Amino acid sequence: MIEILNPTLLARARDTGALVADILQTVKSRSTIGTNLLDIDRWAKDMILEAGATSCYVDYAPSFGRGPFGHYICTAVNDAVLHGRPYDYSLADGDLLTLDLAVSLGGVAADAAISFIVGDTRPPESVALISATERALAAGIAAAGPGARIGDIAHAIGTVLTEAGYSINTEFGGHGIGSTMHQDPHVPNTGRPGRGYTLRPGLLLALEPWVMADTARLVTDADGWTLRSATGCRTAHSEHTIAITDDGAEILTIPKQARA
Repeated sequence: MIEILNPTLLARARDTGALVADILQTVKSRSTIGTNLLDIDRWAKDMILEAGATSCYVDYAPSFGRGPFGHYICTAVNDAVLHGRPYDYSLADGDLLTLDLAVSLGGVAADAAISFIVGDTRPPESVALISATERALAAGIAAAGPGARIGDIAHAIGTVLTEAGYSINTEFGGHGIGSTMHQDPHVPNTGRPGRGYTLRPGLLLALEPWVMADTARLVTDADGWTLRSATGCRTAHSEHTIAITDDGAEILTIPKQARA
């Protein structure tokens, strides 16, 4: 299903996106050496419920997961890259942490992810991974606009990641979003320009470039959810929800203060 939002729903999407961004930035600021992933999940739960929003994750049970996810935020550390299920782990100096969050507010969902390094240590490989996904995300957003095609976004993302020296896994990528978290069209992280669905004003997309340092192969953790690099290498993931407008692409998942 591909949804095209009317102006009323688009205004709600801006509120949802700002909430997602605010929660991610708050959790990031609190995530220091010694922070437990289960505490991060509790913080996210409290902020979601306080805002009157609904988690898109708690009851989420797709075919690629083992039962309902059961948590409010994805916490992926080091070799984990997607669907990181929070568990009893305390963050260490130099850990690469990815936070991925999707909530619904006013009947509209938004989805975003950030990767960052905990503590003062800055492993060069981790810095490079994060930078590549952030630059690829910016390139994908720049390629989006009315009349552009999904392949234009995929090509822009893939070009940045490939030129940075990373292999690209195409099992998971970006997606349409609206009244539900995961919708058509699928937005792969590599592709051919001029191909695929033509973007229209009112379409919401979650773009999410992610990479692993030395492999394109994933393995599933024993928890049935967390996806890790097959070689144990580090990973990174960046994501924004955008709206296609008459003027181009509007980033929805930025904090309220930044939007103002």
